[in-house]
Amino acid sequence: MSKFALRSCLALAWLAASAGLASAQGIPFLRHDSVLDTLQSITDSTIPSNGDLNPYGVAFVPAGFPSGGTIAAGDVLVSNFNASSNLEGTGTTIISMSPTGQQTLFATSPIIGLSTALGVFSRGFVIVGNLPVSYPSGVSTPGQGSLQVFDKNGNLLATFNDPTLLDSPWDLTINDGGSTAQVFVSNVLSGTVTRLNVSISGSGVTLVSKTRIGSGFGHQLIPAIVAVGPTGLAYDQDRDLLYVASTADNEIFAIANAAKRTTSAGTGFVVFADQTHLHGPLGLTLAPNGNLITANGDGVNAGGTQNDLVEFTKEGMLVATYQLDGGNPGAAFGIASTFSFPQGAVRFAAVDDDLNTLTIWTLGSPF
Repeated sequence: MSKFALRSCLALAWLAASAGLASAQGIPFLRHDSVLDTLQSITDSTIPSNGDLNPYGVAFVPAGFPSGGTIAAGDVLVSNFNASSNLEGTGTTIISMSPTGQQTLFATSPIIGLSTALGVFSRGFVIVGNLPVSYPSGVSTPGQGSLQVFDKNGNLLATFNDPTLLDSPWDLTINDGGSTAQVFVSNVLSGTVTRLNVSISGSGVTLVSKTRIGSGFGHQLIPAIVAVGPTGLAYDQDRDLLYVASTADNEIFAIANAAKRTTSAGTGFVVFADQTHLHGPLGLTLAPNGNLITANGDGVNAGGTQNDLVEFTKEGMLVATYQLDGGNPGAAFGIASTFSFPQGAVRFAAVDDDLNTLTIWTLGSPF
């Protein structure tokens, strides 16, 4: 199959899936014959001028994002976990990457340790999680985490703290309703998941309520990499299911009635538990073709070397894998995907922690 035919086939399948016309789960984005390598892509450094390292969170700026700011619809944001010293949990920057690969500094946080918890509201705001780490006697010691909200120019507007429900924001995903939204947050130190209900106006994001909807996920401190616990989150609005990549459990779970439940579902139910292909799953995204893709960091395995992306169906069937990096464990971390309707443009982004880079793949419109 030619590159053009392949792109058209995939894009048409994703278009049908997004419009609710058909399932595209039989047509993968990742394939063993490295379809990603055939697609248009850009790769650039995520290191800003202050030298921050270890890119974690990845988020697309969505269509409809207000103009006039320092970021625009189509840009990709990346949060850095380490400072130039490369000490875990000391980074403070969010960089922006334009669709043509132009890197700029978007925001600098007054709190260290920007985590994978990075998202963008369509009304013009950015939210990011922090897990600050200190080093008494040379031992990595994570502290109280938080969530911060920035405007479209990178100005800090609000900080949300809660020692119980937001003790260690590690990743997040947003169910964006415009003037209202739900933010699902995983907490790595307590093995829990919290839902924030927020209201959004032209001037900011207001926290309305917080509810614990998940608990009991495996979690532990590992000095070399700080901690492992629930990480990547992906929300399926049609099914009201929140998918959770639990690094320490080496499984993907789902929490039912995620948008409206008032109590914890525990860990929910297991969706994917392929011990051959899962190696400490971190980032997670619901791809436009209806499948889930997770990033294997392999930080939980002594001597692990897997740094790949794994695609599987919502029913837990393996679809494909893609090797991201052959370097040290932990290279694969934050991932994100987006689909623009009706233009039909599909984009996928992943960071490489070894190389401190972001790669953005673009599958153009089939029309």
